[in-house]
Amino acid sequence: MTARIYRPAKTAMQSGKAKCQDWVLEFEPEKPRSIDPIMGYTSSGDMNSQIRMSFDTREQAVAYASRNGLTYRVIEPKESKRRRVAYSDNFRFDRRQPWTH
Repeated sequence: MTARIYRPAKTAMQSGKAKCQDWVLEFEPEKPRSIDPIMGYTSSGDMNSQIRMSFDTREQAVAYASRNGLTYRVIEPKESKRRRVAYSDNFRFDRRQPWTH
C-alpha cells in the first residue's frame, strides 16, 4: 500500500483558494477500475481508494504515514505565477493587441 501526500490545486470552478491549504493523504490504486457491462458504471474492488484524509500540515501527514507503517510519496505543490494586472491596462494606448468589441 503506497500513499500519496499532496496539497490539491484549486478547481476551475473556484476563484479563491478555499480547501486548497490542507494536505491530503490518499492511497494509490492497487487494481484498475472496471466498467460494468450492463449499467456502464465505473467500479473498483479496491477499498483503499475510498480513504481520503486531510491534515493541516505536510509534517502531520508524514508523521501519520510513518507511525502506521505506510510507504508514502510526497508530491510538492506547484505555485501558480500570477501577474498583477490593473483594469485600466485594458484601455492603454500602447496595447499589444487592438481593443475591439
